Amino acid sequence: MKPGDELPPLSVPVTRTLIVAGAIASRDYQDVHHDAELAKEKGSPDIFMNILTTNGLVGRYVTDHFGPRARLRKVAIRLGAPNHPGDTMTLTGTVTDVDDGSGTVTVRIVGANRLGNHVTGTVTVMGVVGS
Repeated sequence: MKPGDELPPLSVPVTRTLIVAGAIASRDYQDVHHDAELAKEKGSPDIFMNILTTNGLVGRYVTDHFGPRARLRKVAIRLGAPNHPGDTMTLTGTVTDVDDGSGTVTVRIVGANRLGNHVTGTVTVMGVVGS
C-alpha cells in the first residue's frame, strides 16, 4: 500500500429508514431527521441525514476495506450537500499517507450524491501496516 492507492467505491442507498434509524441510534431527535413536514417548513425539501450517521458510514467504509484488525484513530469530516431519501451516496477513498513506524494509514474520503459532495475529510486508521 502506498500514497495514491484508491479504495474501491461503496454506493450507499439513502433511504428514509436509514436516515431515521441513524438519527435514533445516535439520539439525534431533531425533527429535520425524521419529520418531512417540519423539515419542509424549515426550508429543506425533505428529511436529511445527520452527521453521526455519515460518520458511521465513513468508518464502516474504511474498516470494511482494511479488515478486522483496523482501528479508527482519527476521523475528521465535513458535511456539504445533504443526503435526502432517494439519493445514493458513493464513498471513495485515496491513501494519502502510509507510516510504517506507527502502523497508520491516512485516507482522503469523499462521499458524493446527486447534489455534490455530501462529506469530505480524512480518516487515519491503525493496525493495517506492519501487522
